[in-house]
Amino acid sequence: MIAGRECPLAVASDPDGMLIDACERQDAGEEGVIDPFWATTWRAASGLDRFLDNYSLEGVRVLEVGCGTGHAGLAAAMRGADVTLTDGVDDPLDLVRMSVEKNGQDCTVKRLRFGQDTMEGEKFPLILGSDVTYLRVLWPQLEECFEQHLADNGEVLLSDPHRIIGNEFQTWIADRPWNYEAHKVTLDDDVNHPIRVMRLTRK
Repeated sequence: MIAGRECPLAVASDPDGMLIDACERQDAGEEGVIDPFWATTWRAASGLDRFLDNYSLEGVRVLEVGCGTGHAGLAAAMRGADVTLTDGVDDPLDLVRMSVEKNGQDCTVKRLRFGQDTMEGEKFPLILGSDVTYLRVLWPQLEECFEQHLADNGEVLLSDPHRIIGNEFQTWIADRPWNYEAHKVTLDDDVNHPIRVMRLTRK
């Protein structure tokens, strides 16, 4: 379900096999190999999708970072937003392009690595990210990306399944120039494990 309706979403046919392959390549010393967490969609994206029901997105410019399968960005596009979907590696972007085309959306899809790539002059009133706070080492680069691409008076929405490291992120971001709010989204598949949506705005 995306934006309240059944929609096709391209995912890897064998995510477990891809993970094993990535681990073997990392063990062999290959550099630049990233675990294929993008190979399937996660509950955090579904929670962020549901949370977008609170927003009027018609014509709003939206950036999704670390988009993976692109579920959250597609959900915004189906609500009328002008969406740019990005990820730090190329493989998931091929899947995202398939999903964008299959769902008849007109989204921009491009590579964007936190803290390394910049879309010069591109500012977005809303930035989305689902399950992008799971590694502490990414937090400074993620914040840099927000600083570069968030429009004045814009907001960032990040979702996670209430991981402990998400609690640590809350403490970390509180010492930064950001206001933090946490919201709970209950999903039908498991009402006992709601998704946390973190809303950030500049102080």
